[in-house]
Amino acid sequence: MGEGKVLTLGRVADVVRRLAVLSLHTSPLAQPGAGDGGGMNVYVRELSSALARAGIDCDVYTRAWRRGLVPTIEVEPGLRVHHVTAGPLSVVAKEELPDVVPAFIDGVLARLGALAGDGPDVLHANYWLSGVAGHSLKHTLGLPLVSTFHTLARVKAEDAERLEASRARAEAEVIGCSDAILASSVHEATRLEGLYGADPNRIEIVPPGVDHEVFAPGDRTAARARLAADLGLDRGRPLVLFVGRIQPLKGADVAVRTLAALPADAVLVVVGGPSGPDGTSELRRVKSLARELGLAGRVRFVPPQPHESLPAYYRAADVCLVPSRSESFGLVALEAAACGTPVVAAAVGGLCTLVDDGITGFHVEGRDPSAYAERVRPLLAGGAAAEDMGAAAAAAAQRYSWSITAARLRRLYADLTARRPVECR
Repeated sequence: MGEGKVLTLGRVADVVRRLAVLSLHTSPLAQPGAGDGGGMNVYVRELSSALARAGIDCDVYTRAWRRGLVPTIEVEPGLRVHHVTAGPLSVVAKEELPDVVPAFIDGVLARLGALAGDGPDVLHANYWLSGVAGHSLKHTLGLPLVSTFHTLARVKAEDAERLEASRARAEAEVIGCSDAILASSVHEATRLEGLYGADPNRIEIVPPGVDHEVFAPGDRTAARARLAADLGLDRGRPLVLFVGRIQPLKGADVAVRTLAALPADAVLVVVGGPSGPDGTSELRRVKSLARELGLAGRVRFVPPQPHESLPAYYRAADVCLVPSRSESFGLVALEAAACGTPVVAAAVGGLCTLVDDGITGFHVEGRDPSAYAERVRPLLAGGAAAEDMGAAAAAAAQRYSWSITAARLRRLYADLTARRPVECR
């Protein structure tokens, strides 16, 4: 890692002018809630946009997943998305994506070589596949590497899913050589230390944010009337909301079973599409479960919605359910809270911090639907207590914004350029 190479790329100590954001497996321009698109899409898009507005040019590199994509899209001033050819120009199953990482690295290097000396000062990788690519690029370019994992193989294994051993080894290597590792919560930082031996001095707890101009309290009666008309519902019925990808990890089945334990006039709206290798079968299973429980007329399945359309759903709901098996943070819970909707969430991961139990919503230990129903039931009854909880949720959400997140990262990036890059251990 010669200093000459670093200078060729335009790196200036204590000044961060340009950032290379790696998002190999999913594009920030893709629809959240379907396929591999979820909270990470929102994270990369919103954070890059906030950084661009803060004065850092952001180039996001993602794998081209279909033919006809424009090589580079200028999303807004200072934010560009680059589609890098790596593997087939089609959707590739996530378990097969490790095979395209070398081609992705070569593609990013080719794009950087075309920048004519105006290269990035820092690399920021999202998810473990991008981390593997970022690890290689760090050593080739002599640049500091910041890693955000979003999910971790060993944490998923703790939640009764099989350990992806090769992924866990790769994550450990990336963690060992990252100049900074971002955690969304204290819980995630603890897992990084305990399960991966991450250096606590290199872990930075930087929560994601929410766009308060989009996600804000509104007229619940009007929102309910519009949603009821669109979905063919009685506007007076209590409404429970689930937003997320349909995969076992997110717990849509728990939401359906919870509905079965609620008063017969309550309805459940599920917003999201199948995701991952088990997504399609999971959607079939959840729909079949609703029929078996006699709930087919009380559950509405809504396909993934544009991100800016979600506030209408949050505002219409009496309560938002987040029964995930694990969550590093929980953007759905934050978005619902910002709209003034109480959240009943699993007591896992970042949700333990994000939801203030008994104040902005409730925590539920385990996956017992009756326990969820016990917490949801009083919120469906309405009244001052439910209104106060919604107001407290909206107030608490004000602590989180993308501009705050971007400001913290801007300082971190600048600090990293003044340090000697971490070497592989």
